[in-house]
Amino acid sequence: MHLRRGITFLTASALVLASCGGGGSQGGQNGSGNAVVPTPTPTPPPSGRLFAPPAQEALSVSEVQTIIAQAVNEAQTRGLPSMIAVTDRVGNVLAVFAMNGANPEAVVSRNRIGAPLPQGDMLGLQGVAVPSQVAAIAKAVTGAYLSSGGNAFTTRTASMIVQEHFPPAPTTVGLESGPLFGVQFSQLPCSDLSARASDGLIGPKRSPLGLSADPGGIPLYKNGVVVGGIGVMGDGNYGFDANILDTENDAEEAIAVAGAQGFMAPTDIRADRIFVDGTSLRFSDVTEAQIAPSSGNFAAISGTAGMLLAVEGYNTGVLRAGTAYGSEASGMRAATPAEFSNPDAFVLSDGAGNARYPIRGGTDAASVAQPLSAGEVRAIMEEAFAVLSRARAQIRRPLDSRMQASISVVDTHGEVLGIVRSPDGPIFGVDVSLQKARTATFFSSAVAAPQLQAVPAPPGGLSGADYVTRVRSFLGDPNALTGTFAFADRSGGNLSRPYFPDGEVGQIPGPLSVLASDTFSPFAVGLQTDLVVPNIVDHVVYVASNGANADTQRGCTKVPNSPSGSPRIANGIQIFPGSVPIYRAGELIGGIGVSGDGIDQDDMVSFLGLNNAGVRLGTLGNADPAIRADRIVVNVNGRGVRLRYINCPFAPFLDTAAQNVCQGL
Repeated sequence: MHLRRGITFLTASALVLASCGGGGSQGGQNGSGNAVVPTPTPTPPPSGRLFAPPAQEALSVSEVQTIIAQAVNEAQTRGLPSMIAVTDRVGNVLAVFAMNGANPEAVVSRNRIGAPLPQGDMLGLQGVAVPSQVAAIAKAVTGAYLSSGGNAFTTRTASMIVQEHFPPAPTTVGLESGPLFGVQFSQLPCSDLSARASDGLIGPKRSPLGLSADPGGIPLYKNGVVVGGIGVMGDGNYGFDANILDTENDAEEAIAVAGAQGFMAPTDIRADRIFVDGTSLRFSDVTEAQIAPSSGNFAAISGTAGMLLAVEGYNTGVLRAGTAYGSEASGMRAATPAEFSNPDAFVLSDGAGNARYPIRGGTDAASVAQPLSAGEVRAIMEEAFAVLSRARAQIRRPLDSRMQASISVVDTHGEVLGIVRSPDGPIFGVDVSLQKARTATFFSSAVAAPQLQAVPAPPGGLSGADYVTRVRSFLGDPNALTGTFAFADRSGGNLSRPYFPDGEVGQIPGPLSVLASDTFSPFAVGLQTDLVVPNIVDHVVYVASNGANADTQRGCTKVPNSPSGSPRIANGIQIFPGSVPIYRAGELIGGIGVSGDGIDQDDMVSFLGLNNAGVRLGTLGNADPAIRADRIVVNVNGRGVRLRYINCPFAPFLDTAAQNVCQGL
């Protein structure tokens, strides 16, 4: 994750994580009328470690009932019957409650930069009707997945950081795109990484619509530990907040805040305590002071105000307790020494004691002269984790906390060779780090163009061949996307913005973005959307039909399978920074992706970790500077604009004041 903007969000500027105070006692008020929830004193790391794993907290059945009852009470007060979903931290759906009279359907917003999408048309996900319970689950997952013990983000926060300008407002036209531009298309229902209900309680679970930008999703905490999220869908419009300058009294958000009473994030780690270039992020426009006195009596509302709802692929209609993150059952736990040598590392597990993605060598011997060995993969991940452990966090409170994130390594077929994470990195970063690793590898490969050219156009969208033609015309290179240049995610992100250069209105859109800038919305971004819209629609139909229709496959996109048997980008692509391709003697052999903190931090861990592994081993490393995408200069109305490759932060480490740590590498 990143919360920085500057020359572009894809280059350097300083993120200011400014403190606005905090503390106080439970039940107090801050200046906004919000109840002040104190931050527990951080637990010191165990001896010999740099990180303290979060306590294994979880919601009980009775607590889930209380959350639902409190939300229903507010919904009744506001006259908005709603769908209410509660998840645990790893995405298990603990309950969905359908209030009597709740709108059974929500329509994905038609709003965009220009005039709204006409009724009856579809572009990306715009105009798609989805079951309301699907939207509520996506909101709950978003609140849980974007948050950690050091930061608490909501769907309103997500809305602020995924749009074409940051901050989004009528007066900010011309500023660069949101720092997490594109993250909404992660955790997809077709992801080969994200678990399904049929896999048991292990996470991270998929989200039916990816991450949500529609206010009404709030993280849930116990004793300062994030334990899940609540999502509310009631107004029939699955949208986003295009104007951050006003303050909304949003009923869905109010219902979610009411449900979260007693489980609110500590005040000092909420998004409104995190500043980006002097702009405070938003946590919620609704304060606790605006919430009606609530009752947590579930028996009083169950069967009278509504009922628990079974949701195909997510919940059988039975209340259940949450799974404690960090336990074997959650699918995300501390690594054993044999799995990863660093004692701070966490891995994904299958719930039965086995790592889901044990470190291994490359599977692509049919495609490269010398695939990555298991020892090389281990060295890359160890060096990247060492950089991560020294890095100063950009989104975590208190100030000068250590960075926390997830790291993925893949081969040229997109096969996972290893995933490792720090103990309290936001959960969303697992899937995103893999998306990033695969995306950088795919776009740097000799097969990117021919594989994209085989992808058909979705309804209202463009084919893969259309995007290849646009890239080649845009770059003035008839051989683009055939392995002649190395593309980091920062490079592909440049080409995916609705304005190129990023934020400069009146210029042409990037060739991987929508055809015209005024047709952009967070639900229709270009290639990233067109690759996965058929999968998302198939899944929505599956849920709506209660399983009568087939679910989407495990493995996103219509990109042809690699020789290993699955798509090279089997959980979709990602278009914000934090990855680099891996080379041996000028040959592409894989990629590394990092996600969970600032995008400059993510860039640094991937780039510097790979560099350090190359120094240690002498057998591999980063792309030769002569073929990196920042050697490409695009002619924009007679002006040369250079693509970006990576950007490392200033004074990034806690143990040294060193500057320019990536320069010259």
